[in-house]
Amino acid sequence: MTHAGTLPFSFAATAPSPTSQDNRRKLANFKSRVQDELAARVADLEHAPDEAAVTRIIVDVITAYRSVFPDMESVDTASLARDIADDFLRFGPLQSLLADDSVTEIVANGPWRIFVERNGKMQPEPRVQFDDEAHLRRIIDRIGSRVNRRCDDASPLMDARLPDGSRVNAVIPPLAVNGTALTIRKFAKDRMNALDLLEAKTLSPAMLAFLAAAVSGRCSIVVAGGTGSGKTTLLNVLSAFIPSHERIVTVEDAAELQLKQEDLVSLESRPPNIEGKGEVTIHDLVKNALRMRPDRIVVGECRDIEALEIINAMTTGHDGSLTTIHANDVPTALSRLETMLLRSSAGYDAATVRKMISQAVDLVVVVGRMLDGSRKIVSISALAGMEGSVIATEELFSFEQGPFLPGGQVSGAFVGAGFQPTRVRNRIEAWGVAYNPNWFFDRHEIGQEP
Repeated sequence: MTHAGTLPFSFAATAPSPTSQDNRRKLANFKSRVQDELAARVADLEHAPDEAAVTRIIVDVITAYRSVFPDMESVDTASLARDIADDFLRFGPLQSLLADDSVTEIVANGPWRIFVERNGKMQPEPRVQFDDEAHLRRIIDRIGSRVNRRCDDASPLMDARLPDGSRVNAVIPPLAVNGTALTIRKFAKDRMNALDLLEAKTLSPAMLAFLAAAVSGRCSIVVAGGTGSGKTTLLNVLSAFIPSHERIVTVEDAAELQLKQEDLVSLESRPPNIEGKGEVTIHDLVKNALRMRPDRIVVGECRDIEALEIINAMTTGHDGSLTTIHANDVPTALSRLETMLLRSSAGYDAATVRKMISQAVDLVVVVGRMLDGSRKIVSISALAGMEGSVIATEELFSFEQGPFLPGGQVSGAFVGAGFQPTRVRNRIEAWGVAYNPNWFFDRHEIGQEP
């Protein structure tokens, strides 16, 4: 959403950004005086003004105050009015970035070092700055107040969510040594679908066909990858292959999945309130989900003792459940699952835990973020029971990276391993889903076009 059309004038796309510390301080002082006068005038009104009325007041105040602040004569009125309106009504300097659909992530390392992610790559955004540390903190306070969260000396860490679903994390000093740190992961209005993944060269058509069959055939799948690798996006695409007649319960820290099935219940965890009460964890929600008669449970991220409930669900009538885990490869994913299960209060030993995992999980899909910013499925592996005390795995597909292209893009090939995953095949066919053995002999080149 952009609010430019509501203003009675046009303005430059960028906010004024003084280069010297002295000019920045003068501008911040001027804005503060205008904001104080704006607040006083709004308080005197009988009814809350709309945005256009607020903007007119701001322009009037700026015009009146220029005689008191001659150094501000050169500052563009329209741009300054936009900034003050954003501060008063929305999220300050962040607003233009939140309205920019090409931006997927926003990072503030203190008030003047802003970075954004576009097309999978982080880059500086020098045109956007806060006035000072206090300005950044005020915007964080506004974000928190809308969802009953706070970020102060007593609670220096804050997780929150914007009205559009974007996820916010803030850390203030002394925990953030170099100044307040703010991270916003924007909520995608239109989630990628399977065709989008093919177009983005995230996987090959054969891999997609196999994964679609695996989900339809109630294979339990763990999607692994690092931060920002596209785990949730892939989980959302895979979940779309769950048949429409099945009942699904999703469990997430922040609701991001956008499933289209009708018999769907979406659960979201809740952090403690300001008094430290009222917390509802992912573990609590997964346990409750099992009482809601789901055919499948889809857990946005498995990272703690809820792993036990998820693994048990996969082996007790909720096969075909899906989740993600932070891990860069299959051994790490299995090791992390094992550690989570051992941390639970069930008292299982390591050998028992490994056997449970080998029986519950059918596939581990590893997605990676490439140096060019693209996301690719780098491995699909099937679990094949136990070999002694070790979980046996069979890699079915891999991504073989080639040389970088002149534009910096990644080239390579998605390659099938050439053999059949017996357990997975039996499960898929048992559910009446078509299975094609030729999937695993496919080689799909990318980045080789002239």
